[in-house]
Amino acid sequence: MEIFTIGFTQSSAERFFGRIKQAGIKRLLDVRLNNRSQLAGFAKQHDLAWFLLELCNANYEHEPLLAPTQEMLDAYKKNGGDWEVYEQQFFQLMQAREIEKRLEPSSFEVPTVLLCSEATEEFCHRRLVIEYLQRHWEDIQVTHL
Repeated sequence: MEIFTIGFTQSSAERFFGRIKQAGIKRLLDVRLNNRSQLAGFAKQHDLAWFLLELCNANYEHEPLLAPTQEMLDAYKKNGGDWEVYEQQFFQLMQAREIEKRLEPSSFEVPTVLLCSEATEEFCHRRLVIEYLQRHWEDIQVTHL
């Protein structure tokens, strides 16, 4: 199975939705903790759901199970935390939540993209979600849009 990832910062709406449409995405899984911020622009929860359906014929789902806790996010983002510490804490959180058991692999048969805010996957938890699932599910391939 192939799972896609995408971030919306540093991207125009045209480029963002163009990448989704070109990849044939039919489901966007929002893995952000905070998806209603005014800073999100076109990627605010309800606006994003409308744009996806209208422009890409894709559905929107919010999945807070795949988001960090507010404390983790604040420690890393607001307090200048260490990425390696954040990464380790997030893997522990996913393990404690047993996300591999609470998500259905079959739901990813529909072309799905994981959304977070970071422009690239290098320092974003969406990449960590994929890496964790790759350890528990078979044959996952990732494409970062």
